[in-house]
Formats: sequence, structure tokens, C-alpha cells
Amino acid sequence: MDVLIHVFVGLHIVGIGALLGGFFSQLKAARAGEARMIPAMLHGALTMLVTGVALVGLNQADDNSVNTVKIGIKLALLVVILGLVYVKRDEEKVESAAFGAVGALTTANIFIAVLWA
Repeated sequence: MDVLIHVFVGLHIVGIGALLGGFFSQLKAARAGEARMIPAMLHGALTMLVTGVALVGLNQADDNSVNTVKIGIKLALLVVILGLVYVKRDEEKVESAAFGAVGALTTANIFIAVLWA
């Protein structure tokens, strides 16, 4: 079970990398007011959602304790991120507030995961 959990943690990190990497790849365009939500951002957010849910289930099945408050906050942030990316995915230019919110919420989600013991 530990190997499976580690595989899903790795996939979860890949999702974070896709979401944050997509955000960083659009920073130059954001300065020019031409940022867009690229497919990597949507796929990264979806990967984070699926693997995160799987990780909670696998940890509970393995009788590991799960901090439900932490998971709930992370899920709420991810739902907002996913909603923004999904709704704005077809727009040629995304407002800077929505684009910046995706980056800020993704970064907050990472810090919650790492710093909240």
C-alpha cells in the first residue's frame, strides 16, 4: 500500500508542476495583458483533484490519520482554481486578477501542504 501511496504522491506533484508551470509560462504574456489559461493548467488541476482524492482514500484504507480540516481547505482552494481555469480556458485574454488568483491560490495550496503538519 505504501508504494501505491507514494506513486499517487508523485502524480500529485506532477499535477502541481503542470498547473504552476503553466502559470509561470504565461507570466510574460500576463505583463502584456495577454495571459491565457493553457491546457496544462487545466490538466494539472484535474490531476491534483483526482490524485488528491485517491490519496485521502488510500491513506484512510491504510489506517493512516488524515487531517480533514487541512484536506478540506486544500480541496476548497483547488475547486476555486479549477473553476477559474475551466471557465476561462477558451478566452484569448484573461483578466490579470483571475490569472493572478490562480497563481496565488496554487502557491497557497503548496504551502498549506508543506507547512501544515
